Amino acid sequence: MQFRSNPQTGESLSALGYGCMRFTKRGGVIDQEKAEREMLLALENGVNYFDTAYIYPGSEACLGKFIQHYQCRDRLYIATKLPQYRVNKIADAEKYFQEELDRLQTDHVDYYLMHMLNDASSWQRLCALGIREWIADKKKTGAIRHIGFSFHGGARQFKELVDAYDWEFCQIQFNYMDEYSQAGIEGLRYAHEKSLPVVIMEPLRGGKLAGGFSKETQHIFDTAEPRRSPVDWALRWIWDHPEVTVVLSGMNDETQVTENCRIASESLPNTLSPDELAVYGRLLAAMRAQTRVGCTGCGYCQPCPKGVDIPTCFSIYNSSYVDGYINGLREYFMCTTLRKVRSNAGLCVKCGKCEQHCPQHIDIRNQLDGVKKRFESPLYKLAAKGLPLIMKY
Repeated sequence: MQFRSNPQTGESLSALGYGCMRFTKRGGVIDQEKAEREMLLALENGVNYFDTAYIYPGSEACLGKFIQHYQCRDRLYIATKLPQYRVNKIADAEKYFQEELDRLQTDHVDYYLMHMLNDASSWQRLCALGIREWIADKKKTGAIRHIGFSFHGGARQFKELVDAYDWEFCQIQFNYMDEYSQAGIEGLRYAHEKSLPVVIMEPLRGGKLAGGFSKETQHIFDTAEPRRSPVDWALRWIWDHPEVTVVLSGMNDETQVTENCRIASESLPNTLSPDELAVYGRLLAAMRAQTRVGCTGCGYCQPCPKGVDIPTCFSIYNSSYVDGYINGLREYFMCTTLRKVRSNAGLCVKCGKCEQHCPQHIDIRNQLDGVKKRFESPLYKLAAKGLPLIMKY
């Protein structure tokens, strides 16, 4: 196993982290025995970062039972998350945190995240409730060792959020298809410049980079040298970035654990050759053959007077024709709507300011209409209208 140092503390974190969201379930209940075998195999192969969350059904309790069973609390770091969107008073944060400690059967969390904190406005809402003081108290007592946030959104919002508080780490989506979408490479490098450890989620885009490719894309994998699985190619690309600290993988099979640990042990920063990097270029060209909008994510169209996150809207719109509509709709809702200040395409009033600055000369207003028609259905509007209740419960 390769380890990467936390630039703030010097702690050695395994390059591969265990994502505890996708444990195998039987009849809707996590198969505890199977999950423990898989986590133990990972632990024995050097994985020391285990990531869960309050809202992952049964996950925290499963991890807590595993830790107690094998008495291994001092061998791993626990990362879990506060459902900050459900916090309406500080007593809520305290309630959720104590529940998490009980589930995890521990007295402290090593890496604690504000879950899906997608813009600075959402953070300011929490600050008005007293979250800064609450965090300071938990850190003083040692109940929280490091404070961070997980993020879904555009690079501009990410940088604003990084600058809004003295964070100690962050978690973003990053893979070779998302180099220039969401926080992307711009956000990754910005966080690194601030000495923030960066934890990567969705390295395989929810499995979309593991299989089920078009014939053209599969042919590239089949003929590429050296011969590697799609998962191998995807993970090595991320670990090639020296700014990355931990890559999470939601492993639910012992074969996956063994394979991912092997790849992690072999993958060092800045070691992919020009020929290997060229493979990713061919893969992206094949995967993006169905691209609808030629947006490069440069951000010259920003900020929109009405708050539309144009690059993110177009990125998700394009990827929905590769990943599928349901995946696209989920990402669209999460990245543009599940936030205090929304940034969805439907906010566009067709002022045209964005088009004056677009170096690709994209017909942005009409293309945003396409995004709106694809995603902002009556069902979307109903869900968006009920968002305050969703957040509360």
